[in-house]
Amino acid sequence: MVYPSVPSFSPRATEPPTMSDSSPPAAPPAAGTSGPEMDAAPTDEAKLAPKPEPKAEIKPEAKAAKSTSTAPPADFTAPPSAYLFLGGISIFVLIADLWSKAWALKNLEKVGQYIPPKEVIKNHLSFVLARNPGGAFGMFHDWPEGRRKAFFVMVSLLAVGVIISMFRKLDPKQHALKWGLPLVLGGALGNLADRIRSGKVIDFIDYRADWILGLNKLFVKLKIASNASDHWPTFNVADIAICIGVGLMAIDFLFPRKRVVRVVKKKATVTSEPVEKPKAT
Repeated sequence: MVYPSVPSFSPRATEPPTMSDSSPPAAPPAAGTSGPEMDAAPTDEAKLAPKPEPKAEIKPEAKAAKSTSTAPPADFTAPPSAYLFLGGISIFVLIADLWSKAWALKNLEKVGQYIPPKEVIKNHLSFVLARNPGGAFGMFHDWPEGRRKAFFVMVSLLAVGVIISMFRKLDPKQHALKWGLPLVLGGALGNLADRIRSGKVIDFIDYRADWILGLNKLFVKLKIASNASDHWPTFNVADIAICIGVGLMAIDFLFPRKRVVRVVKKKATVTSEPVEKPKAT
């Protein structure tokens, strides 16, 4: 019986190659080739690589909130407490003016009887009743009554509107203007009430001094006035409030304070955009 010959295998064929082998290691596949090696799962380096964050898009209103400005926004209005302050001071001045004029009419005038001025400070301050059909310093007193009354009523209403408009945009640091505007408003309302009621403003405070005489002499030289007197034009409580208020307004305009910048903060709306995952190479 003849047995087929079996090829002999060398034990070296089953052993792993050693460093002494002269054959070079296999080269990696070229980029762009396809095969089972390229379709395999991503390597550990690709898994550990940081993924890019989604891009955030900030809408225009959020950008506008970050902008800085040196003035309050146009839509800023004073808080309700500020209007209470404006109304409280103005009403106080108005009541004081109307009460003082009622007192003057009762005590400084009697029908068919002359009442001498009531002296408060000798040679300086006294109370005497007077009716002024014109404006400050008797201006426009020679106008026809209907035209004069309509003019002063219109000017007074315009002044009231301007004062309220200015107070709406008042900055909290403008302390002088905060007090000046209500004083002017209360005084304007007091004189306006007289013009609507009788067409004439009631004055009763008479002040005289040597410096007034010197000032009037200067006016005579400049042909602004016709005669020199040591009497200041008769005035009332409303005129005092207006003068103080105008003075405070002038202080605010001449020495302005830095305005507080009010920036309305708005939340930025973030929208995520899908980002493609990086492919492993």
